Amino acid sequence: MMKDKKIYIAGHRGMVGSAVKRKLEELGYHNFALRNSSELDLRDQGQVQAFFKKEKPEIVIDAAAKVGGILANDTYPYQFLMDNMQIQNNLINESLQNEVEKFIFLGSSCIYPKFAAQPLQESSLLTDSLEPTNEWYAIAKITGVKACEAIRKQFGKDYVSLMPTNLYGTHDNFDLTSSHVLPAMIRKFHDAKLKGNAAVTLWGSGSPMREFLFVDDLAKAVVFALDHKLPEHLYNVGTGTDLSIKELASLIQYAVGHQGEIIWDSSKPDGTPRKLMDVSKMHALGWKHEVDLEAGIQRTYQWFLENQDNYKEVKI
Repeated sequence: MMKDKKIYIAGHRGMVGSAVKRKLEELGYHNFALRNSSELDLRDQGQVQAFFKKEKPEIVIDAAAKVGGILANDTYPYQFLMDNMQIQNNLINESLQNEVEKFIFLGSSCIYPKFAAQPLQESSLLTDSLEPTNEWYAIAKITGVKACEAIRKQFGKDYVSLMPTNLYGTHDNFDLTSSHVLPAMIRKFHDAKLKGNAAVTLWGSGSPMREFLFVDDLAKAVVFALDHKLPEHLYNVGTGTDLSIKELASLIQYAVGHQGEIIWDSSKPDGTPRKLMDVSKMHALGWKHEVDLEAGIQRTYQWFLENQDNYKEVKI
């Protein structure tokens, strides 16, 4: 019966949303209510109200957000705060008002304090200050988590928040002004390879530790949350292992086939020293990632090679 439910995936054309849609279709889900950003501006309350009134989705998966790396977050703080709050507030409130039975809110590990104990546990939320370079996005996502928790507490609805670690994969954003670290490295090493293995300059010292999850594994976690009534409101989704940015650069350089020099620009910010997720709660329930980092990088680079004319441009 669940596979006949009408599902609205907000952000279904993005990296996360498209992976979720592919996985659901693969499993036999077929009743989707979908709109792209030109058809439905999720920041516009009136448009979102009209959409819910017309389509009456039974399940909502919120994979819509304005996202970007350190540069984009630091350059456009207002948009990263306000756009994300408008998007999620409209979706969460209309889901409540229209009796949506299950709501899955997708956030980010950046909701946790900059110097929280590692690995990051769900209980660390709101215990200390955030990383300044992405606090605007983080604050928006925290309000989404708390809104879903409040609805769960007050109305008994099955609204759950999944906080993935750093994501990458097919349909990623490789635009150098707005992308995250892993796809940006793929683009930089590839471009340098085409220029006779020119030197590649990367931000920071390379010492921060990061964890990376292939986006198809997050999609499986979303399906897991869809198929089960999770007992708590907030769950980390990751691999539970990390590596340094320098180690990541070496893996990507090898996958791309670049043979030039790597220059580390220590005048640029490193960001949070470490962001490793404690994923024991999801593991205890039965979900675990399947794609290891080396294989995921190879799959992502192959997709990049096949879609080089489709770089996403930053839109503010």
